[in-house]
Amino acid sequence: MEKRNLGKTDMNVTRLGLGLAEIPRHDDSQSDVEAAGRVLNAALDGGINFLDTSACYGKTEEMMGKTVAHRRDEYFLATKCGHVTGSATGRAWSVETIEQSIDRSLKRLNTDHVDLVQLHSCPLEVLEQGNVIEALQRAQTAGKTRFIGHSGDNEAARWAVESGHFDTLQTSYNLVEQHGHTKDLLSLASEKGMGTIIKRPVANGVWGKASSPYAYGDEYHRRSEIMRELGPIDGEPDDPHMLTMGFTLAHPNVDVAIVGSHNPAHVRSNIDMVENQLPIADSVVQELYRRFEQLEDNWRQLT
Repeated sequence: MEKRNLGKTDMNVTRLGLGLAEIPRHDDSQSDVEAAGRVLNAALDGGINFLDTSACYGKTEEMMGKTVAHRRDEYFLATKCGHVTGSATGRAWSVETIEQSIDRSLKRLNTDHVDLVQLHSCPLEVLEQGNVIEALQRAQTAGKTRFIGHSGDNEAARWAVESGHFDTLQTSYNLVEQHGHTKDLLSLASEKGMGTIIKRPVANGVWGKASSPYAYGDEYHRRSEIMRELGPIDGEPDDPHMLTMGFTLAHPNVDVAIVGSHNPAHVRSNIDMVENQLPIADSVVQELYRRFEQLEDNWRQLT
């Protein structure tokens, strides 16, 4: 699979990464752990080398620690922090919560360090205070993480890019969420030497479908219906999933797109698509740009 340097880091990541929010995480029963292991191993066996999780994705960190920790040298490991989750106590976005979250993640992941710790949807006013950034920097100095990043959208994401404090930006970008392109956020991040990680790259499958189970699914679906009302796009793939994946990976400033799944077959299918069926026609990408810019009416990145 094609790889990209993740900004100025030394991480040479596959264009397709695996997001861990979708693996089974209802409990820590043996069957659930085994199911998660099948997804994770399918990704690694297929060549994916970037795994992205979070302290607030249920018990997925523990599942990773139980299933693929022995393959630690085969992948770059990213997690997120900031929220008070599970049995943890304290206040969101406090220095203590950040520090405790990182230590807890290392234990759950069964590793002595991660490659990337990201602030998870951190509010702008908290970023501006700087305490949480300093907490990440101390974790980096201590060797708990190699790099630090911000995961978020809108004004907070732009502040994080312009601040110069972070090695990476994770933000929403897809054919119904194009602000990374229209507002030059992705290009600015690349100019700053930041690696760019894309969440929701396939818009949760709303293009050509009726709905999405996520909180932002109704708005994504509304936007897709508005854009599709202009009619078919000449040369677009028959497969909506290929269209959405191809659109996101066509952006020159996208380093890695993380796609989640609870199904190993879907993981293998995504790998095959990226390796053997993309890119899509540039004319299709340009038409999707045109439709978004024509039709969007104060559409914002959805958190």
